[in-house]
Amino acid sequence: MSKNFKKWVKAAGIRAVKTMAQAFVAMIGTSVAMSDVDWKMVVSATVLSGILSLATSLAGLPEVNEGDDTNA
Repeated sequence: MSKNFKKWVKAAGIRAVKTMAQAFVAMIGTSVAMSDVDWKMVVSATVLSGILSLATSLAGLPEVNEGDDTNA
């Protein structure tokens, strides 16, 4: 594996986990009480947000492209 690919995987993974955590908290916050939480919807939205984050990262990540003169 190339050094850039490893860097991309790490950066994209961190972004995806952060995005998933934000989606999780947002979905939980829409319920009045913990007993009202639709856990299937929470899990679904959380996983989907992670997939979308990774897909968005395919377009490029500033963390990976820093210092790369070929993208300037």
